[in-house]
Amino acid sequence: MTAGGRPNRQAEIAERFEAFVREYQDMVFGTAVRLLGHVAEAEDVAQTVFLRAFERFTAIGDSETAAGWLKAVTTNLCLNHLSRYRARWQFFSELERPDDPDGSRAEALATSESPLAALERTDRAERVERALRALPDHQRVPLVLFHFEGMSYQAIAAALGISIGKVKTDIHRARERLRKALAVLDEHR
Repeated sequence: MTAGGRPNRQAEIAERFEAFVREYQDMVFGTAVRLLGHVAEAEDVAQTVFLRAFERFTAIGDSETAAGWLKAVTTNLCLNHLSRYRARWQFFSELERPDDPDGSRAEALATSESPLAALERTDRAERVERALRALPDHQRVPLVLFHFEGMSYQAIAAALGISIGKVKTDIHRARERLRKALAVLDEHR
């Protein structure tokens, strides 16, 4: 042990950061997988988010705004990832590519529900996640930002570098595709 108890301080920070990651990992991963539509890419982004959080942990670790900071960093990294590695999403509305549906995550079961109701809710959530991941990037990203992240049309347009009209059109088309995909999935149950 060094003067001033330095190893104990490092161990304390490591324990606090581990608890921090456990508390926020599902939120960060969920945001990333919804935006990116790919589990492996979402895992990479989540890891980068927590590396950045570790670099700033003394400032954000005990902050009430940590969740908002993590969500903003996750969203920005996902948007950067999409524009850097899959830039086609900005301009390929006529192209379609089905995504791999593996990696679906079930919601936690609520204790006040009957087991059957909880199972049905979990099954529905899995179908929605699967249908969401199957949307093309240019439709999924604005839809997720609007419905899951609560961003306005204007903020989405600015973040994606597209017009408000395009945002509205892509969200509308995404909703229609989701509705049709869920109807097909419901028929196959």
